[in-house]
Amino acid sequence: MRQVVSLFLPTWPTDRLRRRLGRSAPPPDAALVLVGMEGNRRVLTAANTAARSIGLHAGMAATQAQALVPDLTMMDAEPEEDRQALERLAIWSLRRYAPIIALDPPDGLMLDITGAAHAHGGALGVLRDILKRLAEVETAGRAVCAPAYGAAHALARYGADPVRVVDPLELVGAIGALPLAALRLDRATVLSLSKLGLETIADLEAMPRASLALRFGSMPGQRLDQAYGRASEPFEPIAAPERIEVERRFVEPIGAPETLARYTRKLVDQLCQQLEEAGVGARRLDLRFHRVDNVIEAIRAGLARPSRDAKQMGRLLCDRIETVDPGFGIERMLLAAPAVEPLSFRTISNLGDVPVPDVAALVDILGNRVGEERLYRYAARESDIPERSVTRIAPMADPTLLRWPERWPRPARLFARPAPIDTMALLPDHPPVHFVWRGIRRRVKQADGPERIYGEWHVSEAEWLSVRDYFLIEDETGARYWVFRQGDGMDSATGGQGWFLHGLFG
Repeated sequence: MRQVVSLFLPTWPTDRLRRRLGRSAPPPDAALVLVGMEGNRRVLTAANTAARSIGLHAGMAATQAQALVPDLTMMDAEPEEDRQALERLAIWSLRRYAPIIALDPPDGLMLDITGAAHAHGGALGVLRDILKRLAEVETAGRAVCAPAYGAAHALARYGADPVRVVDPLELVGAIGALPLAALRLDRATVLSLSKLGLETIADLEAMPRASLALRFGSMPGQRLDQAYGRASEPFEPIAAPERIEVERRFVEPIGAPETLARYTRKLVDQLCQQLEEAGVGARRLDLRFHRVDNVIEAIRAGLARPSRDAKQMGRLLCDRIETVDPGFGIERMLLAAPAVEPLSFRTISNLGDVPVPDVAALVDILGNRVGEERLYRYAARESDIPERSVTRIAPMADPTLLRWPERWPRPARLFARPAPIDTMALLPDHPPVHFVWRGIRRRVKQADGPERIYGEWHVSEAEWLSVRDYFLIEDETGARYWVFRQGDGMDSATGGQGWFLHGLFG
């Protein structure tokens, strides 16, 4: 099943301009429009969210916009700079999200994440990560994943949900109620169809195809087929200018899995030679299969650390060849390394040093099967608050120098959210006599504490006076728990005096 993403950036020109202007940019809630020339007329080419909310839109005459909003902020449009910025976004996305990315100017990208979504926990994980990173740079976006790009494009621009993954079985119902403009038809065709009473995609789909083509040409039928996934849509994938890649063309199309695997290994050998000449190692591999029907199949594999081990790289790619649909045959294969890093070597001594096991190959295999985002190690982090003192790092990241404090023990299992418990304790400094957790009453046999931890005032003003008193307690069965009281037991400003279970020992 194909997974194609349409990334729609509704206010891309104004968002890019605000980033360029920095502190001198107009306030975010001020109406901002960009003006360009259309023949001899000055018209609006883009409008931010505030401008759209008061009725301004692209294509409106600049004089009309000024008459409606006297204090309107107007700036010159920069279409060429907008396109260059869109290309830079596409190249960045190519390295991170998908092996096949194409521009959809002036305000969108097409990403084919088939075979690559697992690295981010699935298609929904890809969409959320894209929009999260765009939001960090104050760029609005909508992203939809569907089996066909025509459907994804329509839902991203005219659908109700800013983030959505469309199941193939729901495709017909998902796009049927959208307006005809969602099919990327020209305005004149949409107006002509509306005069016939056709308002939605479902209305057009119900029309006889022959009479539709006779009156309006082949374009409405073609856009319908592309939206419903009945016809392929060719794209010109973008390529990073400095990317290291090798390719192989075939006189006769190939399609057998064993043949694809054999040529994959040959391409890996050629790529490793180029990586060696450049003095770098690959962190990500993209293998594209160009079919004779202009459809591109792709495989993406990630590596835990820079490598040019041909055997390991070939295994990672060949393990996923079964996901490739050769169709009527593959006429071209292209292998690229969109992400590379300098390759460092480790000196191995035979003078009694204990060898360190290399688990990079295992991490690569697991990462490409279950997703890179699902593999991690825990490491210490500078924070007195227990739940903030732990962070996730990459499986092959360098060891951190931070260590947890040894003066007080920490539980082997720390809850992400402390669990409320019912207790009986003598305030202010005594541990509980007993506590109830998960419906079971546990009598405390031994206890140690309190260990007082203060809130981090530099993180939140609400923590200025907050206090936690932690106790290590043991019940009659020998089980040990880490509990705390919120507050110092005397002043309500330091906390609500409630008790919580935060971790388990052993």
